[in-house]
This record gives sequence, C-alpha cells and structure tokens, in this order.
Amino acid sequence: MPTIAMYNMQKEKVGEISLAESVFAAEIKESLIHQVLKVQLANRRAGTSDSKGRSEVAGSGKKPFKQKGTGNARQGCKRAPQYRGGGVVFGPQPKVYNLSVNKKARKRAISSLLSLQYKQEKITVLDALDFEKISTKDFASFMKKFDLERSLIVTDSASNNLYLSSRNVPYVKLIKPDSLNVFDILKYKHLVLTKGAVPLVEGAFQL
Repeated sequence: MPTIAMYNMQKEKVGEISLAESVFAAEIKESLIHQVLKVQLANRRAGTSDSKGRSEVAGSGKKPFKQKGTGNARQGCKRAPQYRGGGVVFGPQPKVYNLSVNKKARKRAISSLLSLQYKQEKITVLDALDFEKISTKDFASFMKKFDLERSLIVTDSASNNLYLSSRNVPYVKLIKPDSLNVFDILKYKHLVLTKGAVPLVEGAFQL
C-alpha cells in the first residue's frame, strides 16, 4: 500500500498517511485519459451559432400583393429570404457536441492521473489548511514555502477565509473532492490534498 508524508502549514512533517492502491497506484492508461479529456472538452462547447429561417423571423405571413394581375413575380410572404428582414437560407444552426463516457471509465482515468501524480511526487498532503484571517499575502507565502506553483487544491471543507485568500492568486484552483476531474489535474502542475480530503477522493474514485 502506497504511503505519503503529511505536513502542517509550516512545512513540518507530522506523519505519514496510507493511500488506496487502486486510486494512487493504479495502472496508468494514457488512451483512457485522452478519451475522457476529449469528452470533457467537447461537452464544454456551447454550439451557439444560429440563424433564423423564414418560419422563425418576425413578420406577417400575409401575401405582399395578390397572386395575379400585377405583372410581378408571385410572392408568398415578406418573411421570405429575398426580402429585407426575411429568413436566412441554409444558415448556421446550433450543433450539439455532447459526448459521453461511462462512470467506470471516468473513475479509471482519474485514478490513472492520480497514480501518475503520485509516481512523479507531485502530490502534497497537509494535515489542515486554513487561515485565521483573509490574506492573499499569507496564502502566497504558504505556496512559496512549499515551492508550489500552478496548484490544484482539494480540501474537504474550504472555509471562507481560505477561499477569499486564494482566489486572487494566479494559477491556483480550490475544489472539493467530488469535483476532481481530468482537465484540472492535467492543467495544474501540483496536487494539494488535505488529510480529510484523501478518504473522500478514495471513496469517490475507487472501483
């Protein structure tokens, strides 16, 4: 069973914590990681390009003039595309980019990434993470003390002080264990876990 050192906020080692082998020492499946990432990015696309056809634009359906006797070409209504304000012919329509992946594959992809992070020693476990007051300076000092940059912080209970202290620090994201996802793990260089978040992560992604 893999173990990892646990630190306090002063970077003092206060013990070790055991990690679930199926989550932090699983087989690393790059193809599955790629598949889940592709699905996640595709589902972020809005597909909002849209144009109105003649049935959708505002306007009357009444004939502009009578069918016969005027010498002009017959016309159906002023919502036709040849009129100003009429519908668009063959214009862009909303496209659905949604893809899907089953829950088991998603869990396996995240456990593969967590295992890779553990193997590369990019995971830091803290016994607790909180601040007595709201201070971006104190949070930045804490990050510098641990030599962390571009970090994803997973905490079991994010206090208001921690959230407000961290939100203005660039390249740092604070999330809950059940919000862990492939894109964020890949985007951030380090993964910071609180002691209370570890069992929640294991429970969420253990097969």
